[in-house]
Amino acid sequence: MGDAFGLARRRSLFFLLVLVVLTSVFLVSTEHGPSSVSHETTPPPPARPATEVSRVDIPDPDPFGPRHTLLGPPKAFFRDNLLPQHKYITSWLSAGWTNDVYTYINLIYLGLITDRIPVVPMFIPSHVGGHVPPIPFGEVFDVPRLRNLLGTSVLEWRDVKDVASPEIDDIGCWNIWESVQYREAFPRRSRIPDDLNLDISYTKTPDWIKMIPNYEHDQHVSFWSIATLAFPRTREANLVPPRPSPKHNVSLPPDEHMLCYDYLYYVSAHQPFEMEYDYSPAWRYVGTHMHFTPALEKIADTYIRQALGVPDSMQIPPFISVHVRRLDFQVWCGGLPIDECFASNQVIERRVREVQDELLERSGLKVPHVIVTSDERNSSWWDDITRQGWFFPDHAETKSLYGDWYPVLIDAVIQSRGVGFVGTDRSTMSIIAARRAQDWNKAPYRLVKWGMKGADDH
Repeated sequence: MGDAFGLARRRSLFFLLVLVVLTSVFLVSTEHGPSSVSHETTPPPPARPATEVSRVDIPDPDPFGPRHTLLGPPKAFFRDNLLPQHKYITSWLSAGWTNDVYTYINLIYLGLITDRIPVVPMFIPSHVGGHVPPIPFGEVFDVPRLRNLLGTSVLEWRDVKDVASPEIDDIGCWNIWESVQYREAFPRRSRIPDDLNLDISYTKTPDWIKMIPNYEHDQHVSFWSIATLAFPRTREANLVPPRPSPKHNVSLPPDEHMLCYDYLYYVSAHQPFEMEYDYSPAWRYVGTHMHFTPALEKIADTYIRQALGVPDSMQIPPFISVHVRRLDFQVWCGGLPIDECFASNQVIERRVREVQDELLERSGLKVPHVIVTSDERNSSWWDDITRQGWFFPDHAETKSLYGDWYPVLIDAVIQSRGVGFVGTDRSTMSIIAARRAQDWNKAPYRLVKWGMKGADDH
């Protein structure tokens, strides 16, 4: 009995010892990775230092920027930078600065509805003098913010092509202008193709794109009439012999990779000049997202502070912005004396009071400060502004400090910053300022009528 118990005890101790050895072997193998016998399992990567941040942990600040939609930095020839899986769209300018802003809004919206990446050129100095260099779109408007708000890519020509390149690109484009007016038998002229060293062969668009057929007093087309030309079936059905290019004398059909049109200012969805209407799709889906660059906003802040006498240590108080368009509108007065054609300062003041009353009634906000911007050069007119207790930006040194573009750019920012706005009827600068102030600041606004004595009586 004792021998059996001893034998059982020795066997138990033996099995316990074996179990301990096997467990130790298992633990060692799991701590130090797979056995050297295995050749199929990849060792785990070394541990990342605690201070290192993986690229996947950093959100891309500009997910729709050039590095995602182009092959690389700007190239001598623009085609060398286009990705085959993307399609692009562009156009040129030929009007005053605010009209040119409209044109680029239309270009970007047309890109949205045709699934193409807009490539936006620079602004040309039609309002500031031909001797002044163009200014890039991205020095005025915050392009990364625009891309983020749109949720899609928007490029500048300076992203695609080296603007200093002497190389000439041949390209075929659609000629809208010759189909919508009856005075000029050629595409709308612009300096931008020369600035970009583009040699363009134009193909005339079909006459059915015109919004009001056979009406000589309007040049509008609808977005979708010209958008159809971006798609293969309608494009092929409407190809006619192209006009040879001016430099290389080449005849090219409209480009399919970089779709281009000569001029996109006169484009609407429903009726001519609809940007001021609340339904305008180009404004609602694009224009409202075109915010000024932080650098331009900061410069405008200094002018607002100087005008109101507000030190840097204090917050800028709410103000009503006013835009009075006079100088270049005199050609529309039909010979009337300027004081009979344009509204007096007393009429403008009545409109300002209406906006002040609306702000007080709507939100309890009392806004005594008024900042006036205008193209008027008559010093006595500005003296009247001062006597009314209103303020204005001092542009005496603006050109020497920042350049010829900046008086109009700073004024545009100031106009957009008002908690209320009073502008000039039929001025695109006032219309777009009103839309910005309304969308960005929930600002009430008025547009003062003009053109005859008593035009704004109400």
